Amino acid sequence: MKEKRIIRWLWVLIPLLITFVFQLLARKVGGFGTWYILNIYPIFVNTLGRIASILPISVGEMGLYALIIGFVVYTVSAVVRVIRRKVRVLKQLVNWLYCVMTSVSLILMVYTMTCGINYYAQSFSTTQGLSIQKSSKEELIALTRFLADQVNEASKEMVLDGDGCTVITANVQKEAVKAMKAASENYSVLRGYYPQPKPVLISRFLSVQQVSGIYSPFTVEANYNREMVDYNIPFTACHELSHLKGFMREDEANFIAYLACAASDCAEFNYSGALTAYIYAGNSLYSADKDAYWEIRDSLCDMAKKDLSANNAFWDRFETKIAEVQTQVNNAYLQGNGQTDGVKSYGRMVDLLLAMMREAAPAK
Repeated sequence: MKEKRIIRWLWVLIPLLITFVFQLLARKVGGFGTWYILNIYPIFVNTLGRIASILPISVGEMGLYALIIGFVVYTVSAVVRVIRRKVRVLKQLVNWLYCVMTSVSLILMVYTMTCGINYYAQSFSTTQGLSIQKSSKEELIALTRFLADQVNEASKEMVLDGDGCTVITANVQKEAVKAMKAASENYSVLRGYYPQPKPVLISRFLSVQQVSGIYSPFTVEANYNREMVDYNIPFTACHELSHLKGFMREDEANFIAYLACAASDCAEFNYSGALTAYIYAGNSLYSADKDAYWEIRDSLCDMAKKDLSANNAFWDRFETKIAEVQTQVNNAYLQGNGQTDGVKSYGRMVDLLLAMMREAAPAK
C-alpha cells in the first residue's frame, strides 16, 4: 500500500522535476533554447500538430471546455460523496488535491516542452542579422509611406461589403500555410510543416479579452478570432503560425506575419499584412510628427480608412474590466518569460520593419 502511494505521487513530482530542469536549462544555459527549437520542438509540431490538424475545429479549444467541465463534475461528485457519507472528508480532500496537483503538474510540463523553452531561443532578428538601432524621423516617414502605398496597391483587388469594408474571400487556413511557406523561401528558419490555423468556435471569449489569436501549446495549434473585422484575420493566422517555428516574441511574430503576407500571392493577405504594419508604423509616426502622419493617413484609400474605423469600433465594444485584467495578465506572462517590456514588445515591430527597410536599401 505504501509503495502504491509513493508511485501515485511520483505522477505529480516527476513532471514538476522535468519542468524545473528544462526551465533552468533554458534560462541559464546559453544556446539551449535555440538548440531545442531546432532539434526537439519540431517533433511536437510534427506529432501533436499533425494529429490535431485532422479535425477542422480547434482541439485546444474543445480540450479547454472538456477540462473545465471535467473539473466541475469531479468537484461536485466529490462533495456529493462526502455529503452522502460514502467517503471521509479528509480522504476525499486528499484525492481532490491529488487530482488537481497531477493535472497542474502535467500541464506545466507540456507547456514547458511545447512553448516555455522557446522564449529563450535566439530571436528571429538575430538569425537574420537584422540590426535594431535608433532611426531618424525621416526613416519612419518613409516606412509609413511605403506601407500606405502597399495598402493602396493591394486594395485594388479587394472585395467590399455593403459598408465599403474589406471582405476576405480566400480560404484563410490554406492561404496562411502557403504564405508561411512562401516566406520560408527567403528565410530558411521558417521552413517545415505547418498545420492549418483554425478559427475559435466561440470567439467571443477572445473578443471580450481583446485577443485576436492564440497559440495552443497543448495541441500545437494556431487559432484566430473569427469575430474580428475581416482584414485582421490573414495577418493574425500567420502571426500564430510563426509561433509554431519557435518564435514566441510578439513583436517578431508580427514581423514574420508581415513577411508572410507580403510573400503571399493572395492580394487579401498582402492587404492584411500591409494595413496591420501600417497601423504600427503610423502610431509611432503620430507620436513623432502629427503633420506627417495625417498627410500619409489622408493618402490611404477609402476602403482602408473604413476598415480602420470598423476595427476601432469593434474593439471599443470590449473596453471592459475583463480586457484590462487580461492585458495585465498577459503583461505578467510575457515578463515572466523573458520579454521584459511586457505588452510593449508589440510596438517594437516598427524597429524590425525599419531594419528591413535599411537592409533592402541600395548601397550608397
